[in-house]
Amino acid sequence: MERSAIKKLEEWKISPHRKPLIMMGARQVGKTWLLQEFGARNFKNTAYIRFDLDKVVKQNFEQDMNVKRLLNVIQLHAGFSISPEETLIIFDEIQECPHALTSLKYFCEEARQYCIVAAGSLLGLCDHQGTGFPVGKVDIINLYPMTFCEFLTATGNDMYVDLLQGKDKDLINGFAPRLADLLKTYYYVGGMPEAVKTYVETGDYNQVRQIQKNLIQGYRRDFSKHAPSTESNIIRLIWDSVALQLARENKKFLCKDVQPGMRMRQLEYAMQWLTDAGLIYQVSRISKPSVPVAAYKERIFKLFYLDIGLLTAMCDLPAKTLLEPSKIFTEFKGALAEQYVQQELQVICNETPVYWASDSNRAEIDFIVQHNGLIIPIEVKAETNIQAKSLKTYCHTYKPDIAFRLSLAAWNEQNMPLGENQGTCRLINLPLFCSHLLLEEIGQY
Repeated sequence: MERSAIKKLEEWKISPHRKPLIMMGARQVGKTWLLQEFGARNFKNTAYIRFDLDKVVKQNFEQDMNVKRLLNVIQLHAGFSISPEETLIIFDEIQECPHALTSLKYFCEEARQYCIVAAGSLLGLCDHQGTGFPVGKVDIINLYPMTFCEFLTATGNDMYVDLLQGKDKDLINGFAPRLADLLKTYYYVGGMPEAVKTYVETGDYNQVRQIQKNLIQGYRRDFSKHAPSTESNIIRLIWDSVALQLARENKKFLCKDVQPGMRMRQLEYAMQWLTDAGLIYQVSRISKPSVPVAAYKERIFKLFYLDIGLLTAMCDLPAKTLLEPSKIFTEFKGALAEQYVQQELQVICNETPVYWASDSNRAEIDFIVQHNGLIIPIEVKAETNIQAKSLKTYCHTYKPDIAFRLSLAAWNEQNMPLGENQGTCRLINLPLFCSHLLLEEIGQY
């Protein structure tokens, strides 16, 4: 399955400033497969070390940080000569060997000519930050679940990827019904590689759902295995509550939806654990849309899962609910659309967006992103009804130069009056299935 991140890896390979690289991401998003595929495509051979299984290699890394000796160990383990530009060295499950993680600093300083990439549990890597983590001595690439365009490619719909990338508005609008159907399928299948692979191979939604449930159970086992015993139950309660939080019209996180009587101070550690593990994203509310947005974050936030397919599985929504008109889909569609857009923004911005709400909470902008000094409001609508009072309120108050409305309505642009003698705002109505083009559209402004 083609992943866009492979282009980032290829750019890293030829960079004159290349350092050892760490690929970060939640469990099961495809890190190992991607690194091995990168090696197969771009190198003569690949030396692969998995630190939770290759005990002898691990013991050698724990002995000392002599780079020449370690390169010899890697060569003996691989069974072939290591050539700086012809061999990719992969350190997998690197969190299982803190000394290997620390060694990246010495490889950077003494043997940067070697192509070394590492992958491991995001939570395990975060645990080592500040205690042997090679700060400033590594490059980092974040890997997320597969995007909608990656899903299209995996399912043999490359022609639609080309169509979207061509940005021919009239042609895209003409194929909008088909693209909307594919988007709803993506809502169900999601972007976890194993679920996508199962869908491609079988076309069976029931098998896809079973894969998703297996992934969810695997994450739940991680709660007990890796988190302190005093926190694992709270982590589980928060994880299970995200779907309920998103189902409400006001998606602001409420402690009582985790468990009645809970207070935020009781949830903070568990919330951070899930965030560090890459299993949830915390989208904070800002008090004022100004640069830098991070300075205006409040303690109010919304939570999203790492993947929309896992959201539909947590809610046990059947496939026909997504693919046919129904009352259930009508009630839950806003949550699905917001989860989807959050995922797309996470990938294209490589950081978590924020949102804005008025003091009275009568107006809310689903997402705010900061890009090239601009603060961009993004309103999300699930279908073709694009009446957006909140967006109008925001634009009249803050006078942005550009704003986006994502929906299933046609792609078009208009100038929104900002009040008498206040000029206009460029409002772009962008189809949901074109969300990945948002930054490109901003760049043309």
